Parts: sequence; C-alpha cells; structure tokens
Amino acid sequence: MKLLEHQSKELFRAKGVAVPPSGGAIEDLGRLAAALKRAGRGPWVLKAQVLAGGRGKAGGVKLARTPREARELARQILGMTLISPQTGPQGVKVASLLVEGGAKIERELYLSIVLDRKAACPVVIASAQGGMEIETLAHERPEAIVRVPVDPDQGLLDYQGRRLGYALDIPAERMREFVALAKALCRVFLDYDCSLVEVNPLVLTPKGLLALDGKVIVDDNALFRQKALAALPDLESSRLEREAKRHGISYIGLDGNIGCMVNGAGLAMGTMDTIALAGGTPANFLDVGGAADQQRVTKAFQILLKDRKVKAVLVNIFGGIVRCDMIAAGVIAAVRKVKLKIPLVVRLQGTNVDKGRALLKESGIRLTTAEDLWEAAQKAVAAAKTAAEA
Repeated sequence: MKLLEHQSKELFRAKGVAVPPSGGAIEDLGRLAAALKRAGRGPWVLKAQVLAGGRGKAGGVKLARTPREARELARQILGMTLISPQTGPQGVKVASLLVEGGAKIERELYLSIVLDRKAACPVVIASAQGGMEIETLAHERPEAIVRVPVDPDQGLLDYQGRRLGYALDIPAERMREFVALAKALCRVFLDYDCSLVEVNPLVLTPKGLLALDGKVIVDDNALFRQKALAALPDLESSRLEREAKRHGISYIGLDGNIGCMVNGAGLAMGTMDTIALAGGTPANFLDVGGAADQQRVTKAFQILLKDRKVKAVLVNIFGGIVRCDMIAAGVIAAVRKVKLKIPLVVRLQGTNVDKGRALLKESGIRLTTAEDLWEAAQKAVAAAKTAAEA
C-alpha cells in the first residue's frame, strides 16, 4: 500500500523525524488561506499529492512567495493531469496538494530503507547526492551509494548511524542529529511494516536536518496489524480491484481484452504470458485461489465481466487442492447466473479432470474446451478477435 507524501510525513512526525512546517493537504482553493497560515510565514511550497515521482519536472511542485501567487499556482496544480516517467503517458489527475513552509537548503542527501531479500534484513541505502533519481546514480556512479544492514529486532544502532554519517560527510556538529534521524526512519520502516521508506531529498538547513520529501510503502500482508493505515483509502487500486479484495480474490486490471480466471499466482502469470505469445493481450490478472468454490468462481466472473474491454474469457484451472469436477460445476453455475454472452474457453487439468470435462460437455452451455494451455490461449485470442470485429 503506497502512501501519499503528507501521509508518509505523518508517520515521520510520529517517530520524531523532522519535516517542514505543514499546512496540510487541501482539495480545493477555499482551504488554501488557512493552510498557508498553518504552514507559517512564506515562502511556501505547493506539492501535488499523487503516487508517482518526477512531480517537480512535471509541474506538480511550485514555490510561492505571496498568498496571491500561491492561489494562482494552486489553481494550476489542482485538477491538472500530471504526466511523468512514472505515471505513463496517460498521467494522473491531481486531487489534492500539500502546503508546506519553504526551507533554506545547504545540501541535499538521499536516504531510504528497503528490504534486502538476499540478506533477509532491511538495509539503509544512502548517498551524499540527493535530489536526483537514485536509479540513475546507482547505474552511473555505484560507488556513490552507501549500504548499511539493519537488525530487524534492534533497528539501526548508534555506531552504524555514525558510520553512515561519516560516509555521507555529515558535519561533526550535526552528527548526533543525523544519527537520531536515521534511527527514527528505520523505526518507521520496522514499526509500520514497510517495504520502502524513502527521503529524497534529505536536506541540511541552517536550522537542522529536514525530510523534505517522503515516500512510504506498507506491506499489504501486514495491514491486518496496521489498522489505522488499512483504513486509509487505497488510491492506487481501481473500483474492481477493491471489490475483488473485499471478496478475497486477487485481481489486477490490465489493458487487454481477454479476461483470465486462474487458480494460483504462478499459473496466472504463465497464462498471461501464453496469451501474449499467442498474439493476444490479457485484460486482467485474476487468481481465485487454491480452494475456489462455486461462490468464489461466480464472483470472479462477475468482477471480470464488469470490465467492458473484455471480449472473451479464458478459464485455466489446475486441479490440485480443489478438484476439476468441483471447478467445472462452479463454472457452469456461474455462467448460468451471470448469463455470459461472450466467448468462453475452459482448460482443466489435474485431479478428476475427466469428470470435470464431462460435466462441461453435458452442461449445454456455450463454451470451448482445450486440452492444454497453448491451445486454450490460441482459441481465446481467436475468439476475442472475432468478437471485437463483430
């Protein structure tokens, strides 16, 4: 789950990480004057609140020196379609902006905490060159990147923080402050079950260190113990993705026209790849799970058919935990309930596959069966093409 910048900074404040004075996030111009007042004396920074980087170059971050200028800039940002390398050409609409007090920047640094899966622990990644894309820096100057492992039980230790500070050339008079900030960011990562905590840039100012920006991603699998965060709106998910999540179905909408219903994430990925190899494009990733029953299959059909782009459906089930005859019965009942009007291709394999295929054959519903995945993908692609041309 990705958090907006102002939400990330609320977590920072809770752990003692210094951030610029905030007027909060606003969604309309009527609240701008109060936000400017809360943020203190100008100049102020107005920042588009979207789940994408590259906002500054895209016109989503502006400096205002007067309330009048702030109002004009806020009018430009709110409602704009922000396009950056991370949004794609379609961009994202800006629904809110963050109002903050400005800062006199002496130096910019980069600092983040991510999970190092190979080392099986969090790791601090830092650089004395902040404000630029860390991926570009890592590629062009890998020696400029500093890495420090973090004990998940103890967090970042003092000596590790000092070692990090020396590597980043932190002034001696700021070292204690830097160590405390680095430790606090690691606590954000650990206490909120994050998969990423990033500050770019972390700045040195005459008054101290500030997290000028903030990016936090929380592990979805840990949201059950992060009740306050779980209650926040999921801004990145579509309406169908949120509906699927409520019913325990893993669904991600894509741009194609072949709806996929599969049991198992690996098989779902393989199914989408095979559709692409056959010349088609999947409309979704949909994993009904290893213990799919008639009710869940019906709900999965209902969700994927709400996508108007879908011109054909491919059901690819491997009967392991759940038997093929049970899945076949679920597919038959679901198709009858949703009154499917587009082509359906079904491929079953595994336990009780013969019984499952017999049930499909005797059901009387309109569908196409396939013996293997390649055959199923080819038939689904052909059916979707025919339906799209009709």
